[in-house]
Amino acid sequence: MPSRHHHATATESDASAFDVPFVFSADGSKSLYFTLDQLQSRMCSMRPTQLDVDYTRTMMGFLMFDSHPVNIAMIGLGGGSLLKFCYHHLPGTRFTVVEINPHVIALRHEFEVPDDEKRITIICADGAGFVRNTSFRYDVLLVDGFDSQGQASSLCTQRFYDDCLRSLSPEGIMVTNLHHDHPDHALFTGRIRLAFDGNLFEVASKEKSNSILFARKGRRISVDELRENDPLKNFDQEVRTQLQSEFSRISWVMTLPA
Repeated sequence: MPSRHHHATATESDASAFDVPFVFSADGSKSLYFTLDQLQSRMCSMRPTQLDVDYTRTMMGFLMFDSHPVNIAMIGLGGGSLLKFCYHHLPGTRFTVVEINPHVIALRHEFEVPDDEKRITIICADGAGFVRNTSFRYDVLLVDGFDSQGQASSLCTQRFYDDCLRSLSPEGIMVTNLHHDHPDHALFTGRIRLAFDGNLFEVASKEKSNSILFARKGRRISVDELRENDPLKNFDQEVRTQLQSEFSRISWVMTLPA
């Protein structure tokens, strides 16, 4: 079980080093931005646990590997979309969320992130340092670390991906959100491929602005096995409504590297 005592507290001087996000409300939604051309998160005010941005539904594809993970770590909080959805629909799961920007964490109640110290630990720290130093092993690691400059460079290094592999349980799955058009996209995916010995596949989000990589530790990924599984069979209709069509799309487009 992850430690409940690993809470790094940002000082005022620490906080001043980070960009301050802002919240924009319109048409029944709240959105989190650093700049108006970079949407970080969006929440439907009437349905706060709904996954409102397409790539978050793609990242939920980890359920195709493990539909009932016990421990999930998340690098990047944002507006808490993935955390809220998983918390609501995976009642047996504990969550550790690492967010480097204290101003983002300060908005957690604005985006209705639950207060549940038994199941949710939110740590203000660098995600790269967290996976490097943790002794715990997670079933799922979700990496979604963006700031005002785009992808956080510390979350794209070979060392980081090597540490991600080490932090996973024996058949743990890492899901990473990358910017589809980043000039170093091929370099980053190559680093993940090296860390995980080629045991991965990549799926562009439906709107093609994000590229989601699924990489598993240990047992080789079988496309046929994933296509034959029905990971949503024991979930309620709300989950199936949100995820079924996206999971079908993932099954259709996924291919393993040669």
